[in-house]
Amino acid sequence: MRKLKIGMIGIGVGGAEILPAMESMDRIDLVAGADIVPQTIERFKERYPEARTYLSARELCADANVEAVWISSPNRFHAEHAVLAAEHGKHIVVEKPMATTLEDAARMVEAAERHGVKLLAGHTRAFTMPIRAMRKLIESGRHGQLRALNIWSYSDWMLRPRTADELDVAQGGGIPFRQGPHQVDTVRLLGGGLLRSVRAQVGWWMKERPIPGYYSAFMEFENGVPATIVHNGYGYFSGAELVPWGEDKAIYTADQRVAIRKAMRDGTRNEAEDKQAIRIGGSREKDYFEGISAPAWVPEDMGLAIASLDRADVRQSRHGLYIHGDEGKRDITIGGGVETGVVQRRAELEELYAAVVGGKPLWHDGRWGMATLEVCLAMMQSAQERREIMLRHQVPVPAAYDNDLVVPGD
Repeated sequence: MRKLKIGMIGIGVGGAEILPAMESMDRIDLVAGADIVPQTIERFKERYPEARTYLSARELCADANVEAVWISSPNRFHAEHAVLAAEHGKHIVVEKPMATTLEDAARMVEAAERHGVKLLAGHTRAFTMPIRAMRKLIESGRHGQLRALNIWSYSDWMLRPRTADELDVAQGGGIPFRQGPHQVDTVRLLGGGLLRSVRAQVGWWMKERPIPGYYSAFMEFENGVPATIVHNGYGYFSGAELVPWGEDKAIYTADQRVAIRKAMRDGTRNEAEDKQAIRIGGSREKDYFEGISAPAWVPEDMGLAIASLDRADVRQSRHGLYIHGDEGKRDITIGGGVETGVVQRRAELEELYAAVVGGKPLWHDGRWGMATLEVCLAMMQSAQERREIMLRHQVPVPAAYDNDLVVPGD
């Protein structure tokens, strides 16, 4: 069996989140890691003693044994590191947001195409099985045409530990950049990809966090289908409570959220220490990621998605999808615990492997990622200018997308 040799650039929280998926795939070989934090590199080396370690992205990209790179460095470096990797002939998966400007995203696409490497825009909930199955139901036409899409999320994202760059909008900080791609990617996948326009508002109402922690957006597809997305990341109400099997917990419990707010207001919170605790080998690494690897779905960072068709409403269930149709309510189980967990992180790796090793199409390519970024940027522009923003870089969902996926029971 052919293994794909991957190196990780930026072994932070995003990097730690994908590591379990890499470990679970016998077709993936994690051969190298690069980070500028010595303690993080030491912990990476302890966990993966066979992997080579570097203190710079350039050194890792020069490693001839690395075939592909997973870029989870700070957002402002995504374009620089992607172009660097492409110039060294490495295939690329880049964390969300793809970049902080459309110009940078275009540079990434151009570099990948010029050097003949794959560029995948990764880490959005559009990769998860329930969302992919929802799209298959929509495309089947069995319940009529798609008429509307709505997604709502209530999370504790603004209370999670942040570095200085994460608190700077110019460097890709804030809910629209960091969480917008989850909902935008999902809406675009379910609706066919071709959004026409965006009208949005963005909220900045926590003085301890100089970044936006809320957005609400109305979007229209070229065919007239409307979509709304909302994310409130201030952590007072947890979206997990919207389902009977959920609880008042996202990353933090209600009591933990109270204590964190108090420490932030008092100026007693040690965010650097808290941040290091959730990185690889940290004291809270496993606790932090427990919720996002749970086998049962709950409304988490992406939230609750509802697709309205002529004769049905479809939404996520505990292990798949609810279909509220003419015959009543049905619950369709999709896959197993690994596939229906909150973050099906293997999907990005599987898509990359199939493209690089198997020669199959790359669905979430650079142009797809650039289209999602355009919407996130348009939300912030719309809020600032208080007007509808027309979109120019949208691309359709490929006709053959997920042709092999079978939705059981429908």
